[in-house]
Amino acid sequence: MNSPIDVSAYMQTLGRAARAASRATARASTREKNAALIAIHDALVEAKADILAANAKDVEAGKANGLDAAMLDRLTIGEKTFAGMLEGLRQVIDLADPVGAITDLVYRPTGIQVGKMRVPLGVIGIIYESRPNVTLEAASLCLKSGNATILRGGSEAIHSNKAIAVCVQAGLAKAGLPREAVQVVETTDRAAVSALITMPEFVDVIVPRGGKGLIERISTEARVPVIYHLDGNCHVFIDRDADMNKAVPVAINAKTHRYGTCNTMETLLVDASIAETALKTLAPLYREKGVELRGCEKTRAIIEALPATEQDWYEEYLAPVLAIKVIDGLDEAINHINKYGSHHTDAIITENVTRSRRFLNEVDSSSVMVNASTRFADGFEYGLGAEVGISTNKIHARGPVGLEGLTSQKWVVLGDGHIRQ
Repeated sequence: MNSPIDVSAYMQTLGRAARAASRATARASTREKNAALIAIHDALVEAKADILAANAKDVEAGKANGLDAAMLDRLTIGEKTFAGMLEGLRQVIDLADPVGAITDLVYRPTGIQVGKMRVPLGVIGIIYESRPNVTLEAASLCLKSGNATILRGGSEAIHSNKAIAVCVQAGLAKAGLPREAVQVVETTDRAAVSALITMPEFVDVIVPRGGKGLIERISTEARVPVIYHLDGNCHVFIDRDADMNKAVPVAINAKTHRYGTCNTMETLLVDASIAETALKTLAPLYREKGVELRGCEKTRAIIEALPATEQDWYEEYLAPVLAIKVIDGLDEAINHINKYGSHHTDAIITENVTRSRRFLNEVDSSSVMVNASTRFADGFEYGLGAEVGISTNKIHARGPVGLEGLTSQKWVVLGDGHIRQ
């Protein structure tokens, strides 16, 4: 849909259809929702060649338009990515359905029972860039949690998103659920985003996944509640009591496993007492992989590195660039992370249980790790099947947002003719 259209009217039409479909998904049984997800899986397998061809078209256009390596990496669906998409979908099918679960049910002195029931949020608008696999992840999670969704992917992935959406809607129809439960915005007009985030009558929550500019724009303009994270400035801190046999592979993996992801380490912190040993071991390994090193004065006294500026400590590079700082102990590490970090994911490498507990308690991030790579901060790795995003919000949902994060709770009261005296 690239010809001129009335974007506002188009988005209103999607919104009305999504609101109507959300009533059907909210009352759908687990069996019905799983039947739709199984049908979607089968449709994807059958349409694999078409999806990969559509993605190749997007990648070719992206190269022609000068997309950087990180963006192209996120855009590409290869054999491994496609297999991971299917595996994530199978995990969602196997997950327990949170909708309708009643918890904390207790008797009150009056004789009534009071508890909480999990319920869908309603209609979820998801805005994302590059990653076409998000189309499937978001669709499957929203459906399993009883929600309808409107998906607005980036223009660079329009062909991939449409090809995946065809399979999703075919699966919904086969299971007897409305196709409008999952709708992909087919216009690449940027006005569609403005319309989507200002339709509270049709949309209950917005989940943006993209660059800092997109997130800041949505945070400023949205009239719908937003679950978001601004960026992924993640840290690994190598403590004085670290086991170097663990520290080295974790520090290398956290940075070089993939450069263009929000859970990639961007700053390495090293305790001064072991800095010389650690950095002289790590520096040549990073250089072998083509990583540019930027360091503080203490770092540059030990290894060759470019001078790090104040801005480097705030930076999400999404590239083979690493900032390194030598620090004096745990307190300075925690203070640095809480000041410069993005509250996404941070890790400590240590054999000291007391310091690891302090790190877990005091680092203000959505995921905090001990002796593990930041690259594990992912819905799939956490057993959520998939995720619609990683939230750095402190309310409703935090960290990878899976099924439970796409539901809310309402109070339920069970009585037997009880009246208040």
